Amino acid sequence: MAEFSIIEHYFKRTSNTDVSLGIGDDSAIITPPSSQQLVICADTLVAGRHFPLDTAARAIGWKSVAVNLSDLAAMGAKPHSILLALSLPSVDHDWLAGFSQGLFDCCDQFGVSLIGGDTTQSTQLTISVTALGWIEQGQAITRAGAQVGDYICVSGQIGDAAFGLQHLGHPLQQRLDYPTPRCHLGQQLKGLASSMIDISDGLAQDLGHILKASNVGAKLQLEQLPLDASLKQLDLQQAWHYALAGGDDYELCFTISPQNFEELSRQQLDVPLTIIGEITQQTGLLFEYMGKAHPLHVHGYQHFA
Repeated sequence: MAEFSIIEHYFKRTSNTDVSLGIGDDSAIITPPSSQQLVICADTLVAGRHFPLDTAARAIGWKSVAVNLSDLAAMGAKPHSILLALSLPSVDHDWLAGFSQGLFDCCDQFGVSLIGGDTTQSTQLTISVTALGWIEQGQAITRAGAQVGDYICVSGQIGDAAFGLQHLGHPLQQRLDYPTPRCHLGQQLKGLASSMIDISDGLAQDLGHILKASNVGAKLQLEQLPLDASLKQLDLQQAWHYALAGGDDYELCFTISPQNFEELSRQQLDVPLTIIGEITQQTGLLFEYMGKAHPLHVHGYQHFA
């Protein structure tokens, strides 16, 4: 099957009404909303590196979209559309059917259109997605706004995906294969959160990016980490390793003033939030357990290792 036949059969669908020109030409054309800024991100998934080789095609399709929408959520942006670059070792129609189903399942759930991209042959399965979203002028939440005294919060549970990767077949594998980008929460945090990041490479490492960008420090309370019951049954050190260094959770980690957190808590939220620590003046990341210092050495996911 030729490249354009693959695109026509598996990936061409009607786009959002504000897409003036979608799949079928050299480039897509979008009409930008008034007084909005364009937010753009890209992620690449490589077979055997970012997902096990036997991962279901539908899960790969879902995740390739979800991880990008999570980056948009981390800035408070509303997702709009994606571009897909797909490198295939061969044309496997069953795989393509499952992959495109997962991709569009995620797109449909979050109101996103596939508006273009590229397909080619390669020795290794590689999926690159570029996601586009909109946010009101000057409202983007970056990593650089954390203030001393802010709460440090996370959405949902952390460590699930890392546990699922090490225990394939366990129910938590679902959290590894089908992460939920917190798009609605990200938009609710506009004007409230002082900084934000999504947890892709491990909480400790990703929070460290906020601390560096904001030139502040943090103190985390280990007993406050929101863990699944399966992790709570483990040795504490192992559970903390999954939560702090495992990655692939795609939950949001954000900082927020106590006053703004009170305002946020009065809103209807679609995911639980947990206060896990506080921003400090002294730089660096410190850990406490039950009120006492508890030094830990944790490292997140390394893209070159």
